[in-house]
Amino acid sequence: MAAHDENLDPDVAQALAQAVDQVDPPAALRDRVLRSVGASPSTMQSQPTMRERAAFPSWLATAALLAIAAGLSVYSLQLRSRITTLESELRDAILRADASNTQLADVRRTASDAQSAVAVLTAPDTARVELAGQTVAPQASGRVFWSRSRGLVFTASNLPALPAGRTYQLWVVTATGPVSAGLLKPGANGAVNAVFNPPGNIPSATLMAVTIEPEGGRSTPSGAMYLVGPAKGV
Repeated sequence: MAAHDENLDPDVAQALAQAVDQVDPPAALRDRVLRSVGASPSTMQSQPTMRERAAFPSWLATAALLAIAAGLSVYSLQLRSRITTLESELRDAILRADASNTQLADVRRTASDAQSAVAVLTAPDTARVELAGQTVAPQASGRVFWSRSRGLVFTASNLPALPAGRTYQLWVVTATGPVSAGLLKPGANGAVNAVFNPPGNIPSATLMAVTIEPEGGRSTPSGAMYLVGPAKGV
């Protein structure tokens, strides 16, 4: 039997040794073994058992992992909170920038219209046409300043509020038919101030008129006339 043990494969022997649970021997047996080899039990008292040596690193690693996990969780929450704050600040900044751009565009458009209006009013070929309110809008009145070289300025007051999906449209009526000069949207008080650049090749006008048409306007007038004025060959 001994000869057979001597030929036992080392890997197999190690596997057999690890195949069963490690058990600490009884204290009395431990003392007898220590005395037989000349060691005092008191000198070995402070040395941890095999199970204690195995358990201590495992507990320490678990505690370290828990501490790391807790720290990462707190850091993750802080990052998420910071990201949410930054996203909110970015949205606010974009809204402010959009509002600023819109206001700037409005100012530029107003300035451009004012410059165009001055150019029309000071042009040597500017003609003036007075428009009177008709039966559907007796309190309304309007005025046109038209320079074939510079453009057209239209002003009006007391125009009735527009129904939904409708617009006012200004017409230059000629001997060959009406020509649209532009679309009009009065403010809350019925006032309109607009600058247009109608085609320069419009034939001599006989009168000018304002009608209500479907949103987007039409190529020929279809609604009732709200303002009309003689153009006298302008």
